[in-house]
Amino acid sequence: MYTIRPAAIGDAPALCAIYAPYVRETTVTFEYIPPTVEEFAERIRAISQKFPYLVCLDGNKIVGYAYAYTFRQRAAYDWDVELSIYVDTAHHRSGIGRLLYARLEEELREMGMVNLYVCITSPNPHSIAFHTALGYTQLAVFPKSGYKHGKWHDVTWMYKQINPHKNPPEPVYSAPPSNQTKFDQ
Repeated sequence: MYTIRPAAIGDAPALCAIYAPYVRETTVTFEYIPPTVEEFAERIRAISQKFPYLVCLDGNKIVGYAYAYTFRQRAAYDWDVELSIYVDTAHHRSGIGRLLYARLEEELREMGMVNLYVCITSPNPHSIAFHTALGYTQLAVFPKSGYKHGKWHDVTWMYKQINPHKNPPEPVYSAPPSNQTKFDQ
C-alpha cells in the first residue's frame, strides 16, 4: 500500500538519494551536481511555505516525490505553477507518478491555481506519454536549450488547465495542509 503525505525536512536524505542518479546519469534534470542534503532540506522548506511538496511511501520507504513551484515571478503569473516529479528508478511504472500527480493537482485546484506547466528534456517519450495520458497538452519544443553530458538537448513544454480562467481571477491561497492518504497498490 502506498501512502502520500507532505514532505518534511527530515525527508531530505531520502529525496536526495532518489534525485542524485537523475542528476549524475540522465538529462531529465539539467543540474550538473546533486544537491547536498542541506541544500535539499532548504528546497523543501522554501517550496513548502507556498506550494504542496508531496512524498510517496511504500511502507516506510520514500519511493517518489512531486511538488509545485513558482512558474514566473511577476504577479500576473500567480495562477500558474511548474511541476516536478521524481520516482525511484526501481519503482518506475508502478502507478506512483499517477498517485502523486492526482494528489498534487487536487491540492493545487483547491488553492485556486489555474495553469500547470511541465518542462521535459527531449526526447523523452515515456514522460511525454505519461503527461499526455494525464491530460497535458504539448505547447512548444525549445530546440537545443540545455547542454549536458556532451550534447545539446531540446526541452518540451506541456500544459494542463485545472480551474477556469475567471475574469477577474479568484485569489490564490497558500498550500493547504495535506492529509496522509493511503492507496492500494
